[in-house]
Amino acid sequence: MEPPLGPEAAAFRPGWPALLLWVSTLSCSVSSPAPPSPSLVPQIRTSYNFGRTFLGLDKCNACIGTSICKKFFKEEIRFDNWLASHLELPLDYLPSYPANYSDDSKTWRPVEISRLVSKHQNEISDRRICASTAAPRTCSVERVLRKSERFQKWLQAKRLTPDLVQGLPSPLLRCPSQRLLDRVVRRYAEVVDAGSIFMDHFTDRDKLRLLYTLAVNAHPILLQIFPGAEGWPLPKYLGSCGRFLVSTSTSPLQEFYGAPPDQAADLAYQLLGVLESLRSNDLNYFLYFTHVDAAMFGIFNNGHLFIRDASALGVIDKQEGSQTAAMAGENEDIFSCLVAGCHAELPSCDTIPEKQSLVLVCRQVLPQLLQGKFLSPVQEQIDALLVQCGEGARPDPEVLGAASQLKDILRLLRTCDPRFAYRYPDCKYNDRF
Repeated sequence: MEPPLGPEAAAFRPGWPALLLWVSTLSCSVSSPAPPSPSLVPQIRTSYNFGRTFLGLDKCNACIGTSICKKFFKEEIRFDNWLASHLELPLDYLPSYPANYSDDSKTWRPVEISRLVSKHQNEISDRRICASTAAPRTCSVERVLRKSERFQKWLQAKRLTPDLVQGLPSPLLRCPSQRLLDRVVRRYAEVVDAGSIFMDHFTDRDKLRLLYTLAVNAHPILLQIFPGAEGWPLPKYLGSCGRFLVSTSTSPLQEFYGAPPDQAADLAYQLLGVLESLRSNDLNYFLYFTHVDAAMFGIFNNGHLFIRDASALGVIDKQEGSQTAAMAGENEDIFSCLVAGCHAELPSCDTIPEKQSLVLVCRQVLPQLLQGKFLSPVQEQIDALLVQCGEGARPDPEVLGAASQLKDILRLLRTCDPRFAYRYPDCKYNDRF
């Protein structure tokens, strides 16, 4: 339970974006703040054995990365429950944890630490790894993975090629092009001197971290290769430690289902725009969702919407083409089964239609956001277009056309005021906003 922080703490939390740390075998969340009173800054016990327990560094020092570890051990990331003298380690089964984050140990931001996969799933993964070599139930995950046949191939590789990732369960790697894999290596932020398409500067542990991350959840990799700073609708990657990923994020979309009509229209309009940018962009990659729910999308306190969970995104290279994925069962090993069954069936990339993400969002997300928000006949028009947009049996042009009409209606229902700071005051002077 989060202890009361007092009036000053309550004041500095709500008005700022939040930084979210994704715990995982990976994770996600928010940014920004105001400095709390020094009395509110939690104190840490020097005897606190944080790394070996909560972060999971005892089992897998090379699981995801170490770029953010110093912040934990320098006391620049602190859990709120350290305010209570009788509490030591945070309860290790919770999905998320309130905390504070600092770049200089002086100015603090409210943050949230959350799990991408459950503690139970992490335990299953560790047992599978140990069992793969008849090791004891509690073994060194890193040591076992290093001995795997796949990793031995990675050790010899100078460049990340499609054959090295065949059989990994991530939608990102279902049918990767060499251009996409070169981008992964060149943008990988957990190594020194990133920028080359060759892995000569990767240590053995760097290679294991990258392989493990791709096998467990490609969310942090997607944040690095398609950064928000370059216009992609994704949060900023800040670093990782053990089984934690640190990235900016905010409140999940489902928290806005009760929003007023103009805000609901604005969010729905943005979401349709996000899907359009994934479908058509200057890099000629087609990004699509394999499944969706409202928690995959987040909103900054300035009203800007983005993808807060990219784990379900697949990528097809329209410029270079993609290597055909292996048949189910081929190239499967322990890395294929870390967080799911070993025989997950994924559709061929050749069968992914342009309409896929639109159908999923129009069927499973937008109805809850837009239901009963507007007067007749506008509400009836919106409802009818959502039905058309969500019908997977319709041809691509019909679905895309319905989505375009819906977007045109929503644009007129938006208002221009300071609540929408991401486009205000520009919207007062330019209809494009």
